[in-house]
Amino acid sequence: MKYDFLDHDLLSRLGSLPVEARVPMMGNVAGKHRSPHRGSSVEFAEYRKYVAGDDTRRLDWKAFARSDRFYIKEFEADTNLRAYFVVDASGSMNFAGKGESKVSYARRIAASLSYLLVNQGDAAGLSLCTDKLHLEVPPSRRPAHLERIFSTLADLKPSGETGLLGALHTIAEKISQRAFVVILSDLFTDPAALGDALQHLRYRKHDISVFHLMDPLEIGFEFERPHRFVDLEDNTTLVVEPALIADEYRTALRDFLTAVRAKCHDATADYQLITTDTPLEPLLREFLTARLPKSKR
Repeated sequence: MKYDFLDHDLLSRLGSLPVEARVPMMGNVAGKHRSPHRGSSVEFAEYRKYVAGDDTRRLDWKAFARSDRFYIKEFEADTNLRAYFVVDASGSMNFAGKGESKVSYARRIAASLSYLLVNQGDAAGLSLCTDKLHLEVPPSRRPAHLERIFSTLADLKPSGETGLLGALHTIAEKISQRAFVVILSDLFTDPAALGDALQHLRYRKHDISVFHLMDPLEIGFEFERPHRFVDLEDNTTLVVEPALIADEYRTALRDFLTAVRAKCHDATADYQLITTDTPLEPLLREFLTARLPKSKR
């Protein structure tokens, strides 16, 4: 598999860091992630009182000797993780002010994490969304499945307006089992509507991570002469003197980022604001480490 957005040396260095779920998962094979169901793995969870019909082989006779009551030992059931990478494919993701475009950066994150997930025995899937398209690659644990994810990412050509919110609602309804949903977008949408979509995912008990991708020029707005700005989603244009609107722009941007962050927080989503000049390795290393249980850090 030869794709310029895959850094195999980077993947090798990150290989010792597992991709962990923050919430109990539900998969279709035995795996390494905690399940909401009780099972018979080696990690003890808790005691509960015996009720008629329970498996007597799980009775704790030492507890009975101490209390003269029957107790059942329960253990954490392990399961595998299903991850869905939701990549915003709207026109604004093409923007590249000083270097890498937002879609190129999103492509590298999605491909790298997909590789790490499948390599550890978990499933990865992909969703690309515009206002007219919601292309989905269903999750799979098979290593050969990575080729389909990578080729779909390689063919991605953002255009049109965002269909992110519709895609998130569709995923929330469509995925019957708990999953790890990774959103890669510039989030140029109404924060309140975004909050509704994230709450829908939260209601379905999914583990949500949001990579909010912005170009350094969008954050700094450092222009020194009149510019013609083009909306990459609907192609409208505006010629302005940046110095006259810089303060108003920065205030609007600050309010927008504050609202987006609050909506993610309300939905217990892991939120990161990232500029596309951020080196990928420390970003992914910090992301993976932060998801580890404290005992493993």
